[in-house]
Parts: sequence; C-alpha cells; structure tokens
Amino acid sequence: MPRTHRYTAFTRDPAGGNPAGVVLDADDLDDARMQDIAAEIGYSETAFARAVGPRRYAVRFFSPLAEVAFCGHATIATAVALAERTGPGELVFDTRAGEIAVSTARADGSVRAGLRSVPSSSRPAGSAELGEALRALRWDLDDLDEAYPPHVAFAGNDHLVLVARTRQRLADLDYDFDALEGVMTERGWTTVQLIWRESDEVFHSRNPFPVGGVVEDPATGAAAAAFGGYLRALGAGVDRFLIVQGEDMGRRSELEVAVDPDDPRVVVTGTAVPIDGRHRDLSRS
Repeated sequence: MPRTHRYTAFTRDPAGGNPAGVVLDADDLDDARMQDIAAEIGYSETAFARAVGPRRYAVRFFSPLAEVAFCGHATIATAVALAERTGPGELVFDTRAGEIAVSTARADGSVRAGLRSVPSSSRPAGSAELGEALRALRWDLDDLDEAYPPHVAFAGNDHLVLVARTRQRLADLDYDFDALEGVMTERGWTTVQLIWRESDEVFHSRNPFPVGGVVEDPATGAAAAAFGGYLRALGAGVDRFLIVQGEDMGRRSELEVAVDPDDPRVVVTGTAVPIDGRHRDLSRS
C-alpha cells in the first residue's frame, strides 16, 4: 500500500535542504488524489512513482497548486528513497519533461543521487518580459551583473535567470507575490532563478516559486540544471560548480552541477535524508 515519505534533498541535515513528499507504489492514485496529497503535505513538490520496468519508474510531480513537468529536488529524494528500498545503482525516471537517468551510490553514510537532465537550452530574455519580472521583484536593471545577461533557461522547465550584481541584492528579497505569479503564469516560467556569483566554482541562488503557492524554494534541482545550460550557452567555460541555496531561509542546500560542452544534458548531484522518519499510510485516509 502506498505511503507518503518525507525527505529533504541537497543536504545531510534533516533541518536543511528542500523537503519533498515521496509516494512510492502510486499505481492506484488518480490525478485528483495526487493533487490532494500534494496540497495536504504542503511541500513545494511531492513526487509520485510507479514501477514500469526493472529499476524504471513513471514519476509525476505536484506542487500544492498544480502538476509540474519536472522537479529536481523531488527527483533526488525519490531516487534516494528507492535506493534505500532496492539498493543503489542506476534508475530511469519517465517524467512529463522526458526521460531522466539517475545514478545512486552510498557515500559517507548517506545516499547520493545524480540526475541527468533532458537537453538544456537558453535564450536571451526579451525586454518586455524582463521589465515585467523586474517590476514584480522590485529590482532595477542596475541590480543586474552586466557579465551575465538575463536569459530564459530550460532543462525540463523554463526559468528566468537573473544574476545580481551584489550578494546584498540577493539577500534583500521582497517581491510582489501576486504580480510575479501573474508574470510567471503568463510566460510559463516555473521559477525565477536569482543568482549571485561568488566565484567560477560557487554560485548563490534564490528561487521564488509563487506559481506553486510557495514564496521561495530552498533548493531547486531543475533550475540548477537550467543554470548549467545557461552557462553552457554563454560559453562561460565552467564545467563543474556548486550552487548554494536556502541560506537566507535558514535551510542551506548544496547542489553540485556538471556541464559537458559537448552534451546539452546537465548533471545535478546531491544527497537526501528522511525527515524524522515520518510517513503516512494512504490506505487509511
């Protein structure tokens, strides 16, 4: 019988990272039930998996408000949950965004999972969509780092990428929730990815997610993959880097990203741990 598991991804600390609901053996759950469960759990996403072959699963992702095509942190959480059940190794997830290969391995007392995204792409943001987003964020053009032009990047979902000139600008996140939700809904963006570059090896990120009913994600694997595709499109020459996210929320997350200049797919790796070992038997609800 299916159970809800609660994991937090991109951390080894149950109080850090980004929490995700994970439902294994979701064969008998219809769309409405999955949406209800995701809303009840209240995390930014809950993943629902059903086996379709040896170590192959159909996986769907629901925010509290709607289904999303792909979710990176819930992919990592689901892969770790499956590895703990069946042992580490290679997995394949069939998602609404496409096929996602995931590798899992035990390391330092925890399970690490690395997802390989669908092919990434990135395009410059238009002046109209950029202006709408900046107004909703209460940012100005002067807040942006001229070395990193605004783009809309894709690695399963579309994300507006804005690179801040200073760490303070990233820290002072005070946006118009309804206005940004409207812009993102109209443009089809899953999150807005706000970045500050510490070095070529370390980037700091915040990800407003009002379209999912969440002010901010503490770790966003899909956006990390999209950002890897963004850097690849810019020809930045950065092949491995760390994204630190969630610090300003008190939930530090670490997302390791690998980019191959000859492959548009991006690898995002991290750990996930159970939250208090809690689960709920869905047959009793």
